[in-house]
Amino acid sequence: MVNTEVPSSNIDAYALFEALTGRKIDRPLSSGAMSEDYDVVQNENDSLGREPTPDSRPKDVHVGAINPYALVEAMIGHRLDRHSMSSARIISDVLQTDYDELFDLKHDSVLFAGLKLNRQDRRAEELDEKDTKILQEKDLVTPDLSRVQKLEDLEKLGLKGFGESRVKMARMQNGKLRLVVDADSIARTVNNRDITMTLNELATRFRREKGEWTPPNSEWRDVREALYQNIPQRIIGDLNRFSLNGQSYNGQYNNNNQISMNNCTHRNRFDDPVQGALSNSWLIAAIFSVFWANPSVINRAPRENHRRREEDNDEHNRRHRDRLQIKFHDKGGRNNSKTETVEVDFEVPVNNSSNDPVYCRSSDGADIWPSLYEKAFAKWMSNSRSERPDITQTAHGDPIKAMAQINGREPHYYFCDKHNSDDLVGLVRHCSVNFKTINPMAAYTHASGQIYRGTNLVANHAYSVLGWTNHGDRQYIILRNPWGVTEPVGLTSYPGLLDRVEPAFWRPACLLDQDGVLALEASSFKEYFSCIGVAK
Repeated sequence: MVNTEVPSSNIDAYALFEALTGRKIDRPLSSGAMSEDYDVVQNENDSLGREPTPDSRPKDVHVGAINPYALVEAMIGHRLDRHSMSSARIISDVLQTDYDELFDLKHDSVLFAGLKLNRQDRRAEELDEKDTKILQEKDLVTPDLSRVQKLEDLEKLGLKGFGESRVKMARMQNGKLRLVVDADSIARTVNNRDITMTLNELATRFRREKGEWTPPNSEWRDVREALYQNIPQRIIGDLNRFSLNGQSYNGQYNNNNQISMNNCTHRNRFDDPVQGALSNSWLIAAIFSVFWANPSVINRAPRENHRRREEDNDEHNRRHRDRLQIKFHDKGGRNNSKTETVEVDFEVPVNNSSNDPVYCRSSDGADIWPSLYEKAFAKWMSNSRSERPDITQTAHGDPIKAMAQINGREPHYYFCDKHNSDDLVGLVRHCSVNFKTINPMAAYTHASGQIYRGTNLVANHAYSVLGWTNHGDRQYIILRNPWGVTEPVGLTSYPGLLDRVEPAFWRPACLLDQDGVLALEASSFKEYFSCIGVAK
């Protein structure tokens, strides 16, 4: 009997998506085909829409701003509510800097420790170690102002040249003049040049402590053990954060007095890399850009050494049983090494108080590969054979070259002042399909500028470029801040900037943790950003 059945050639779209992205996707309850309600972006690579010509590769790129949330958490030993307005006040107090002056190098912010501003070129340059100072407790002592009754009393306390002091704010209230005046001559605070020993060992390349490097108030531990210790806290916090058909469910019950789990997506099932207490946004943005564009490039599966079970009782064997292999590519310049496959164990610096990784971690706090990628890159670029490389050596770098070091392609640079806004968004569209990048892209901002005050953007900082969208006649470039934080509503605002990107606005947003994701109108992008690039 002849079999007349025609073999099916249909590919399971869900299985293909999960294989390509490494992420689970909820299947609809019905058995019908996937909805075809999506936009297909036509290939615009014709004679009228070619990519702009890349610019020359820059030298000595020193991009990177420390994640203030991670830095303060590492210093005080507990987590901040990153969606609360009070966190801004805590950050300001701990870092001894007004919040609105933290994000621009021209204010000598401690977030740019180890860097100085080249005002002529609006770019950052590295400080020499001899130009930095470790502050002692006595340096931070402030005078008693309770007896001040006249302005001349301030000069007696040491405030020299009061008449020439910079006035940050002046206003009249009920017949009283209220001033905010710089007083550096009588009160020192931490800044990019003068920092405490704790800040120095946490976040700069300039080590003072001798011996094996370990950040303050932390120890090298198996990152899996630290995550397991935090599971109870995450479970308690996550039970009240479910989403049902895009609406917050908040742990309430349905008519059957049960929490409905059908079509229910957990908000925190995301392993997007989040920057830690170090100014290596260039590296974390690059890692995520490659992961976002093509997850198969990122190796997240450790190699297990099959040892005898009884050997697990030995601490050394237990620590080195599983290892992750990662290949990096030689692209020349600083923060670089020869093309090589690096192997690392699972030990990373973990804060003794919070049990969180001090540096790069996943956005949901439940995945380990982001921490290991950062450690492996530090080991590779410093030519270290130690399993405890100095991760602070990754401070400041080039995010566009870093993408190429990760995926082995070539970096292409486009400086925003040399291209119009249509060309810049057109470049993103050329590298995207269905509004999402398929070639990894990153961008970085100018080192300084008045435009960064009162916005959700940071100077001298690297961002992942995730795609584009349009609404009416406006075109937006979609970006992700590697801090993984979107500032609380009401804290910042600026025309052309959307700091809440939901799937209704940009559908690929359903594939990632939306904290830190923002949309910037093309004309504003050209103003804010210094350079955008792609590794392909």
